[in-house]
Amino acid sequence: MIILLLSLFFLLMFLRVPIAISLSLSTIMILMLTDFNMDMIPQRFFTALDSFPMMAIPGFVLAGVLLARGGISKYLIEALRTWVGHISGGLAVVTILACSIFAAISGSSPATAAAIGSIMIPAMVNAGYDKKYTMGLIAAAGTLGILIPPSIPLIIYGITAEESIGKLFMAGIIPGVLLTGVLVVSAIFHARKNGYGRGEKATWHERRKSSLKAIWGGFLPILILGTIYSGIVTPTESAVIAVFYGIIVSVFIYRELHWRDIRPIIIESINISAMIFLIIGAASLFGLYLTNAQIPQQIGAWIAESDMNKWTFLIIINIMFFVMGMFLEAVSIILITLPILLPILIFFDINLIHFAIIMTINMELGMITPPVGLNLFVVSGIAKEKLGSVVRGVIPFIFIMIIVLIVVMLFPQLSLWLSDRM
Repeated sequence: MIILLLSLFFLLMFLRVPIAISLSLSTIMILMLTDFNMDMIPQRFFTALDSFPMMAIPGFVLAGVLLARGGISKYLIEALRTWVGHISGGLAVVTILACSIFAAISGSSPATAAAIGSIMIPAMVNAGYDKKYTMGLIAAAGTLGILIPPSIPLIIYGITAEESIGKLFMAGIIPGVLLTGVLVVSAIFHARKNGYGRGEKATWHERRKSSLKAIWGGFLPILILGTIYSGIVTPTESAVIAVFYGIIVSVFIYRELHWRDIRPIIIESINISAMIFLIIGAASLFGLYLTNAQIPQQIGAWIAESDMNKWTFLIIINIMFFVMGMFLEAVSIILITLPILLPILIFFDINLIHFAIIMTINMELGMITPPVGLNLFVVSGIAKEKLGSVVRGVIPFIFIMIIVLIVVMLFPQLSLWLSDRM
């Protein structure tokens, strides 16, 4: 039955049926062959979504869309350009830093890649950067959106594993900064190797002027993370604060958000949120069947009886995540695999917060691995280039991120040092 279930799921997926529908249909078709009470299906969907922390997702999605359209990302990029645009590989460094700051606002990789890529791809190409490299850099740096908090996948992980979302957010900071630093170093090295020119050095007056203009957007990550970590608000409440702050700054300070923009912003936010919630409900139904069939218990018993150690298990899991990331998006992978893996993680005494960061970096890799890497499609659409060109540009960054993943896996304190001190 499990083989039939997975076969139906992958068949529907390869027929380009949306992932949420593929999960739902394949599970329902299998359940119809059993004596399962079909009234449980809508009840399971509702129960999966009936969670207060889940409301943080549409909040951060809406905040990200607001900031991308309200001018905040544009002014952040301009301020960064005046400070580091003159160094070797300056525009590439600006792109990476802008993605890291926007990641601390939106919680979404595709949103980060879209917001920064729409501005920086033309700028970098006009400055003489190779277009394939530029597209690969945007796609890779955009993945910071789900590692640097707030992060939608970490919210899903926290709800599923019943872990503190605040601690998960804190755990993502140092690995996020590490990945940002590695990408910056690689960008500078690449620029020097290929002789990319430097931008003009800005005057102190220009730096002060652009920094004062961007300070309103730069304060938002501090507001979001500061209020969560200080215990003033929950992640859900901080998402609402981010939305209202974004509206105030975009409408009354930058004055780049108008009434005609409200409708497309709301539509885009609803589309993204509905897609995520539908996947959550479908994956919950999928997980219900696996639980009833006692699949997690059987896998746990098999591992307990084998001679597998913790490191062998982690290597196998990382390979599995990498393969799954080629076909599924982050939310689906977390919701399908985590309920099965939780008993095994406890058996091997693997810290669940540390594993959350390992899993999230794997989800980042999934964002840039073909054929279904979401960031690849976003960048391809922005740059108006074939998907193959984006893939060729992103290959070096896949190896860079794998190295960072190995480092984070070998040194758990990179993830746990801050969260342990909350």
